[in-house]
Amino acid sequence: MKKEVIQLNPEMPPLDTSILPWSLFHDAYTEKIVFNYCIRINQATSDAEMIICNSFEMLEKPIFKEMPYILPIGPLHNSFESRGDLNLCHFWSEDNQCIAWLNKYPANSVIYVAFGSITIFNNMQFQELALGLELIGMPFLWVVRPDMTNNSINCTYPSGFKERVADRGRMVGWSPQQKVLKHPAIACFISHCGWNSTIEALRNGVPFLCWPYFGDQLLNQRYITNVWKVGLSFVPDENGLISKEEVGSKVQDLLKDRDILARTQALKNFSDISVMEGGSSFKNLNKFVDFIREN
Repeated sequence: MKKEVIQLNPEMPPLDTSILPWSLFHDAYTEKIVFNYCIRINQATSDAEMIICNSFEMLEKPIFKEMPYILPIGPLHNSFESRGDLNLCHFWSEDNQCIAWLNKYPANSVIYVAFGSITIFNNMQFQELALGLELIGMPFLWVVRPDMTNNSINCTYPSGFKERVADRGRMVGWSPQQKVLKHPAIACFISHCGWNSTIEALRNGVPFLCWPYFGDQLLNQRYITNVWKVGLSFVPDENGLISKEEVGSKVQDLLKDRDILARTQALKNFSDISVMEGGSSFKNLNKFVDFIREN
């Protein structure tokens, strides 16, 4: 597919067509299925008089200005904190012991690594990531699903890896992510950039290292790195592999970038204000409730 750049609004960032969801597949049949799926979604939402979404005004202000019928009411997670219920739904059994493990570490000292529920690695890339985490020398918490690689029901670590990182690395099958990202020990988040992960990290002031897989994740990556400027992206080598050296150097670059860290905290503050009484999300939720009552 020919690469082109589109811009829906002068205040919105230009995007190249290579990251549109249907452009990420290598066969015309799948591209057509995904394209038609997106068309059906747009047709369905066009009938709505009002749409609510898990975002907040300062995060995507030009979009909400262009489409005033879309009301951001997030970050939604904040509303559950008073009940202590930060994880209302999850795919697998969570390893809650990792929170006690995090308690051993000082603020901003642990790398959190998680790629969502469906990302698949080939075993070479999986091992290179493991070696990269080892190379950094920092404590890390890595969510490794049993089905995370494409050639086995169990992930194969580099020989001796677990023993070498036993004093500072913890691998879990699934984590209580909202609690993890809220923990003061977390320094940064190596993420696939799914929207839930993105909004959870933003509301907790955690900077990103972006490793998108497919779908909206590539668009989210562009916002993280080019618009909000709260993270960096990994760059694959000529063979499409993200090397252990790339992992190590990007973590170091991120954690010494004071501008990125400052912008991350600023977005966290905007996120907090948006859900307070009188904040933009608070007002939008009331507006939506009033609309439902009146109709």
